[in-house]
Amino acid sequence: MSKIYETIDDKVTAFIAAQKMFFVATAPSGHGHVNLSPKGHDTFRILGPHEVAYLDLGGSGIETVAHLRQNGRITFMFCAMDGPAKILRLYGKGHAVCFDEPGFAEKRALFGEFPKARAVITARISRIQDSCGWGVPLYEFKGERDQLLRYNEHRTDAEWRERRYASNALSIDGLPGLIRPEEAE
Repeated sequence: MSKIYETIDDKVTAFIAAQKMFFVATAPSGHGHVNLSPKGHDTFRILGPHEVAYLDLGGSGIETVAHLRQNGRITFMFCAMDGPAKILRLYGKGHAVCFDEPGFAEKRALFGEFPKARAVITARISRIQDSCGWGVPLYEFKGERDQLLRYNEHRTDAEWRERRYASNALSIDGLPGLIRPEEAE
């Protein structure tokens, strides 16, 4: 049986802290592709009873940022991969601050040392709900993959930025993604 929580309380916080992976879902308004992305590393923070953030280390697409810029809708999902079965979802409205935008450094400071992060996603949570999770298999955590971090370690900051702008300009549905500062004016 599911339960709805009024806030991200100590019980919800403890469950989130115990998970090694979470999922982020967004979708464009109207037609287009729903995006669902797995996230790892120590990149999720609880900022308050209705506010969370995560450090977007990047990846192949820019769907989350593009969808948030269009409509703000976001859902986070945490699944217990060991211990008692449980799924927790946080529903809300999100906002992306990318590496080249005002306020990024301040938000980036919430997280540990992750070089070349693409964005910080914050969200105001309007619904907190758990469910049984009986269909989630049991898994053993063996460690974080390091490929994402290693992928860019040899690039200078300028090379990394240019690569991001080139590959993350548009979402797969053609929505604006990363926008060069000179183009934003």
